[in-house]
Amino acid sequence: MVSVQSKKLEIPLVEELMIPAEKVAHVQIGNPLDHALLVLVKTGYSAVPVVDKLYKFKGTISKTIILEETLGLEQFELNRLNDMTVNEVVDTSVPCLHRNDTMIDALHKLIDHPFICVMNDEGEFDGIITRRTILKQFSKHYHETLKRV
Repeated sequence: MVSVQSKKLEIPLVEELMIPAEKVAHVQIGNPLDHALLVLVKTGYSAVPVVDKLYKFKGTISKTIILEETLGLEQFELNRLNDMTVNEVVDTSVPCLHRNDTMIDALHKLIDHPFICVMNDEGEFDGIITRRTILKQFSKHYHETLKRV
């Protein structure tokens, strides 16, 4: 039987692991859908945060949402991309975190999402934390624990 010595695990805060807003692709709530789709395609992301002019977090927009909106009965109606804004289709039901939440808080919310947006106390978009970041932290801890065995 292998026993592992217990060392107090220090759980990082979201602010230590998040990608700051300045480095995150996003769109504004009033942008046309064609602009949002262009941002998504050019960055290679499936979804990005949506903010207003004051940088308040409003939700996320995804390729899936945009494509569902432009899907007509028999074909894609791409002309609708110019006529609609992000505001009309933004997903506002996404979970959020705050800088002082823990990595464990993030883990629970990241189970169903590839990233979670971080807001400050004023509701402004502060950055994101990704599932990849959390998995790397757990992997690091796991390997450090095995070295002591």
